[in-house]
Amino acid sequence: MPFVVDVTEADFEAAVVLRSHQLPVVLDIGADWCSPCRVLTPLLERLAQEYAGRFVLAKVDADENMRIAGRHQAKGFPTVIGYSHGQVTDRFHGMQTEGFLRRFLDQLLAHHAKSPQSENTQ
Repeated sequence: MPFVVDVTEADFEAAVVLRSHQLPVVLDIGADWCSPCRVLTPLLERLAQEYAGRFVLAKVDADENMRIAGRHQAKGFPTVIGYSHGQVTDRFHGMQTEGFLRRFLDQLLAHHAKSPQSENTQ
C-alpha cells in the first residue's frame, strides 16, 4: 500500500517529520498485543486507501520503537498523532468510530492546506 508505511526509529525523521511538509502524516503508534490497535489500524489503512494519497499513514510498533512512543508521550495504545509541516497538529488515544476518524483526517487535511508553508511546497 503506497499510502501506508511501517516506520522505525531509523527512518522516523524522513518518513514522518520531513514527509509531513509534503503531505499530512498520521502516526499510528500501537502494539501487536493491543486489542483496540488490531481494530483501529486496519480501519486507518482502509481510510488511507480511500483518501488515495491525501495523507500518509505511518505505523509504529511501540514495542520495537520505544523511543518514538516515549517522544510522543504515548501512555496508552493506540495513540494516533497528526503531523503537518513538521509539527504535531492533533492527537487521540484509544479506539474511535469511523466518523471520528474521518473528522480527524478532514481537520488534518484542512490544517495542512491552510498552512502558509503549503504555498512554498507546491
